[in-house]
Amino acid sequence: MIHHIPNVLSKEQVAEFRTLMHSANWVNGKVTAGTLSASVKNNQQLSEQDPLTHELSELVMKAIWNHPMFQAAALPHQMIPPLFNRYDVQESFGFHVDNSIRLIRGTQQQMRTDLSCTLFLSEPDEYDGGELVIEDTYGYHEVKLPAGDVVLYPATSLHEVSSITRGTRFASFFWVQSLIRDDSKRHLLFNLDESVRSLRMQHGDGYAEVVKLTNIYHNLMRMWSEL
Repeated sequence: MIHHIPNVLSKEQVAEFRTLMHSANWVNGKVTAGTLSASVKNNQQLSEQDPLTHELSELVMKAIWNHPMFQAAALPHQMIPPLFNRYDVQESFGFHVDNSIRLIRGTQQQMRTDLSCTLFLSEPDEYDGGELVIEDTYGYHEVKLPAGDVVLYPATSLHEVSSITRGTRFASFFWVQSLIRDDSKRHLLFNLDESVRSLRMQHGDGYAEVVKLTNIYHNLMRMWSEL
């Protein structure tokens, strides 16, 4: 399932990021691409070793980890520290699939990538093209969100960033290992959680159906989680 998570960063935070990124040292984006992905990847990114990458990553991780919709949709176990990229005119990243296993930066720990995330750092009217195109069983979905918003989608999806024809597209990207590996199970739990939240708002925490559905939610978590 594809989730739009709004307001992960405020407009003020985005402006700060952009000021710092404006004078940053950008490297060829192929440095973090796999063999097949590298053949269709034409963009720039901040080096993983750049202190600015570490500084901005920490801010993104804190913001996204504390976002209630992210917690409900991703059910995160651990996360790859975010990276940052830019696409200038005629740059793009053709259809590819993300690596299934990645090293967590600065460690020898491997992590399964269940979910891919893109945090938009440019407003949609700042550039033409540059849509994130995600393929699923229902076809192709073009995503171009306001700066500060995140799209969260299964890492199993084929996806691309279409060619830029005007302006520059800045973004952050990262991956999540979920407590629930299967996307369809995560989707069921998300919908159940949404229903419980709605009932709580209407009737309060002591409402009998809220208690019953909360019990079902946690028992499904016990059954399906990989901890």
